[in-house]
Amino acid sequence: MIKRRLPSSASVANSAEDGKLVAPAASRNSDALCALLRDWAPSQGQALEIASGTGQHIAAFADLLPGLQWQPTEIDSERRASIDAYTRDLPNVARARELDATTAGWHVRFPEQNMILLINLIHLISWQETRTIIAETAKVLRPSGRFVLYGPFKRSGQLTSEGDKRFHEALTQQDPDIGYKDDTDMIALFEDVDLTVLNTVDMPANNLAFITSRPAT
Repeated sequence: MIKRRLPSSASVANSAEDGKLVAPAASRNSDALCALLRDWAPSQGQALEIASGTGQHIAAFADLLPGLQWQPTEIDSERRASIDAYTRDLPNVARARELDATTAGWHVRFPEQNMILLINLIHLISWQETRTIIAETAKVLRPSGRFVLYGPFKRSGQLTSEGDKRFHEALTQQDPDIGYKDDTDMIALFEDVDLTVLNTVDMPANNLAFITSRPAT
């Protein structure tokens, strides 16, 4: 992943006890994401989270869905340590592994996943990096596997709240290659890599979740 300049509000995490980091955004949206996965995640199998961040989310998901064997990943070593601190007592979570999902070829390291989850990353990377992540994800999923993508997006080319307009502008001022992607472009990209969009779900704070699946063979 290209190291990008981001506004200070883009990826906030504060130190806590026992090596854990706390991201306020993860604290706010954890309940809503758990409710989403309760409706859409498979009940068992292998689950890969891309860019697991602090580990707050995957600890909650693993507790909610004990039939899934979770593999967290993260490019940043400090955050990998935080993930392991949150999940060390959870029997269905492996140690965090290093992954830059914007680099082509990583699908060979994580084959045969029943579910892949990506939260709040797409607006922080370029369109080409987005295409790489989605293409690699499609190669990793088992037939009928689910890919859940969550974050802030434009709707039909429009930013639909004043907060989104301010955040998108702050992102693009720091780096013109990043910022909110459009929901229609994302749907077209899913179709390009043979992922079926099962649903798009409006989430709190004007976020959006795409629920996609690889066709059964």
